[in-house]
Amino acid sequence: MKHILLTICTLAFLFSCSKEEQVPAQTAPSLDFSNAEFYQSLPKQKSFFQKIDKPGASGSGDLLVLNPDLTFQTIDGFGLALTGGSAQVMYRLEPVKRAALLQELFGKNGMTVLRISVGASDLDSAVFSYEDEPGTFSLAKSKPDLIPLLKEIIAINPAIKIMASPWSAPIWMKDNYSSRGGSLMEKYYVTYAEYLAKYTQEMAKEGIPIWSLTPQNEPLNPGNNPSMYMSALMQGTFVAKALGPVFEKQGIQTKIVIYDHNCDHPEYAIELLNVPEVRKYVNGSAFHLYGGDISAMSQVQKAHPDKDLYFTEQWTGAKGDFASEFMWHMKNVIIGSVNNHAKAVIEWNLATDPTYGPHTPGGCSECLGALTIGGQEITRNQSYYIVMQAAKFIPPGSIRIGISAPLGIQAAAFKRPDGKIVVLVQNEGAKKSISLGKQNVELAADSVLTIVL
Repeated sequence: MKHILLTICTLAFLFSCSKEEQVPAQTAPSLDFSNAEFYQSLPKQKSFFQKIDKPGASGSGDLLVLNPDLTFQTIDGFGLALTGGSAQVMYRLEPVKRAALLQELFGKNGMTVLRISVGASDLDSAVFSYEDEPGTFSLAKSKPDLIPLLKEIIAINPAIKIMASPWSAPIWMKDNYSSRGGSLMEKYYVTYAEYLAKYTQEMAKEGIPIWSLTPQNEPLNPGNNPSMYMSALMQGTFVAKALGPVFEKQGIQTKIVIYDHNCDHPEYAIELLNVPEVRKYVNGSAFHLYGGDISAMSQVQKAHPDKDLYFTEQWTGAKGDFASEFMWHMKNVIIGSVNNHAKAVIEWNLATDPTYGPHTPGGCSECLGALTIGGQEITRNQSYYIVMQAAKFIPPGSIRIGISAPLGIQAAAFKRPDGKIVVLVQNEGAKKSISLGKQNVELAADSVLTIVL
């Protein structure tokens, strides 16, 4: 078969690569394109991951230029949040059906990261902590469904990475004695750190290792139920004087990840990481995108390139348009966050019932799960396809590599542990042609094309 070569960044004089992505022509390698595989997703037709023949174009198009010599972060994985409500509706499935679903979600080419709440999130059926009264710590409220479901998932993928986030401290530690809003009283900083340490230890006893933990979900949003306000100064003090020292003293290896809120306040993470007493305990920072621009993550990376970045939440709404939400999330959450240095990408809720529950009083009443589970019926929604678009092709250990895309095209590229290169290419709007070196490829209208080289 005739070999068609994908030339890498030797065409810089024809195409505007950024300075950091340019590789001298004499050292730029070429890739064999002859055995490439193509997988197409068309959200308007609800057609996903369909293997197709090379979508040849009649003429050349704008250049898409890869640079595999330019490497960035190593990917931890892609996944969703397994809330208590998600676990509740999933655990109602008959064992055989649930086993098949979990294999689909977490088996080969499935999700490899999960986010869970410490105590209740707003997508639990009721508000609770694991220590509602002082000295009564217990995981009992998660033992009917969340913990056994996590054990079933770990049996499928023992390497899965689990991030935990509290929505609130136990109310007796807070200055308003309420599950909604208020702040952690300073006299309880060490007590709360010990509570979080106890949580990681008790989960480990259940065979559920907690890979990373954020001190507070959405610390600048005190209006949810549950929720807790935690300013940057509060969080920095808590990490430096309580959480970090307690984890260190008790030998807890769980990573501490700060912030865990929107891209409109990158200074929150930057300011904390500027403080030596804080940064020495911190692995990185986490972001959502209900405000700001995804490029804020790169501001943090530029200020603190030795610290990791994670994207940890984005919802899809009950009233959202399927295709529009799929395309927005692909652009901003999947491609956008990894191109701004995210090591892991986690969408919001894994599963809800047909009424968008369970949720707490005052919790999100229009959060659409990646799955809708009514009785024994399972419907796969936008977030399922958003996450699986990446998870199916980009395993943990993949390394993001340089890529330059023409205007109107979103793209990200990775070198997998097996040596193959994966390119995600998103086209918003009418069909168009792109050129990959000597290879002309037609992109269908409103599509995502995954190319495996």
